[in-house]
Amino acid sequence: MLQSISNNSIQFQATDVLRGKAKRFNWLVMFGPALIAAVAYVDPGNFATNIEAGAKYGYSLLWVVLAANLMAMLIQGMSARLGLATGKNLAEVIREKYPKPVVWFYWIQAELVAIATDLAEFLGAALAFYLLFDIPMIYGALLTGVVTYAALLLQRFGFRLMEIIIGAMIMAIAGGFAVELFLSRPDMAALTQGLFVPNFPDSYALYLAAGILGATIMPHVIYLHSALAQDRIKVKNSSERKAIARFYRLDVVLGMALAGVVNMALLALAAATFHTTGHKDVATISESYKLLSPLMGGSAASTIFGIGLLLAGLSSSIVGTMSGQVLMQGFVRFTIPIGVRRLITMVPALIVIMLGVSEQKALVASQVVLSFGIPFALIPLLTFTSSRKIMGDMVNKKWISYLGRLICGLIIGLNIYVIYYTVA
Repeated sequence: MLQSISNNSIQFQATDVLRGKAKRFNWLVMFGPALIAAVAYVDPGNFATNIEAGAKYGYSLLWVVLAANLMAMLIQGMSARLGLATGKNLAEVIREKYPKPVVWFYWIQAELVAIATDLAEFLGAALAFYLLFDIPMIYGALLTGVVTYAALLLQRFGFRLMEIIIGAMIMAIAGGFAVELFLSRPDMAALTQGLFVPNFPDSYALYLAAGILGATIMPHVIYLHSALAQDRIKVKNSSERKAIARFYRLDVVLGMALAGVVNMALLALAAATFHTTGHKDVATISESYKLLSPLMGGSAASTIFGIGLLLAGLSSSIVGTMSGQVLMQGFVRFTIPIGVRRLITMVPALIVIMLGVSEQKALVASQVVLSFGIPFALIPLLTFTSSRKIMGDMVNKKWISYLGRLICGLIIGLNIYVIYYTVA
């Protein structure tokens, strides 16, 4: 009932906005889905790749982060538009359009990718609990499960509350790293050059660039974003749908820009703090945490970093569980209690921790597994959003479809390179 009341409130406020009768700040109700999607772009996997890139190559790969987030804007924009135009999420459209055996294959691979994603998120949060509070990793992982489960229960009070909580988390992460970057006093000339001049210092830089891209474009959040947009606000006609689409487009730009700020700040922080001081071999989150305070001359630097990692792990874990529910219900019309799903997805992380596997190796491995799932989400998304029969008057413009194909090909090629480089 409370969730229904909250959703009705969103509908009433959105209706006022569409009719030009919105009260002060009521237009904010049109924003939210992209902030939840943006969380997946700042998870612990991003921490690992950005820190190593900044420490080893300085500001040289900043342009990769910028490019990855521009790609994310296009991809997440198509996902939101698919949900809005069809009233269905990507998994549901795949179930409707593809043969049953293919749908089951899609569901299985999507679940495997979701488990790999959860592994990175659990490890990141558990590591943050260990670094900040000296809580053993195994207990940190269990605590992560409890906290995320409790947060997910808040959905009964309406999904808008979840949007606000997760939005606050990602803004806190962005604010913290913005402060860290300011305190690190980056070389602005080198930063600007790294941001706008493409450069690969060596072959490993290309591998890291592919890793950054692979860690940024997450398949599970492509499915989720279409679900967040599919029935959040009910429309009466095409005109209202197009008006909402404009708000969602701005929502995507703001959400992905915020994620981009976090990723660029992480890489630039590593460049300013580690690369310029001769600590080019810093490659793990733990090493970064321990070195930040001594190198920056204050204990607050490591604490802010640890809190950012904790918030990133917890928020992305919440979003990962939400995505898993969308995948299961969309592909096979089946749901399980959130608590049961939370327990199931915790198991791989607990096994990795008990076996004593390096968190850096586990994070990198999870990103490699994740890369397999990217094409399976991108190709149907691009196919469906380019079809007038499916999208109606919200079909992709031709230049968007062409650019989407180019991005899709680039991502597939780079992720194949990541897999080859890792295995070879």
